[in-house]
Amino acid sequence: MTDAFEANRRLWEEWAALHPNTEFYNLEEFKRGGVRLRDYEIAHMGPVEGKALLHLHCHFGIDSLSWARLGASVTGVDYSANAIETATSLAAELDLTARFVQSDIYKLPEVLDDEFDVVYASRGVISWLPDLGSWMKVAAGFLKSGGIFYLNEIHPVTYIFDDEGPTELVIKYPYFERDAPLRFETEGSYADPTADIKEEFVYG
Repeated sequence: MTDAFEANRRLWEEWAALHPNTEFYNLEEFKRGGVRLRDYEIAHMGPVEGKALLHLHCHFGIDSLSWARLGASVTGVDYSANAIETATSLAAELDLTARFVQSDIYKLPEVLDDEFDVVYASRGVISWLPDLGSWMKVAAGFLKSGGIFYLNEIHPVTYIFDDEGPTELVIKYPYFERDAPLRFETEGSYADPTADIKEEFVYG
């Protein structure tokens, strides 16, 4: 798992350098004042003005800074140095109240000891996690008493099917955690499938 985790980190370093320039993220529109959150997320969360919010796996910060635009005091965490550098630069450029911390999520309690009103994670997170239970303990450990943990995620049952089959739903992959990760050839990125990526494999 350690080698796979490190390979995925290297991949996300590449993606973090690539993604701010893709149409998928449309960073220039965001800079002009947009909020890159789903309407239902904002409705579910309610007012966040004045609240301390921890965003786990924040990538290059565009969702984190959306919460900051809505009034939250935001801390974003990611294990990609490129992502954190871009997020920190964006926060300064846009004059938004946010800080960004580079850390392996499982080691985050070693580098951060704050408590938060909200711990937030968004789409496409849990499929990358080698140990979901330990991840949940980390998340819970940062919550203030009475705080909110908000996870907006694709249901993992969608990942068990063969996505290369022509018409039928065929189960191909395991649903539950396993000792060894699955390995797939890297094909660009979800934000740019044609991108030239050096890291050959992605692990899930």
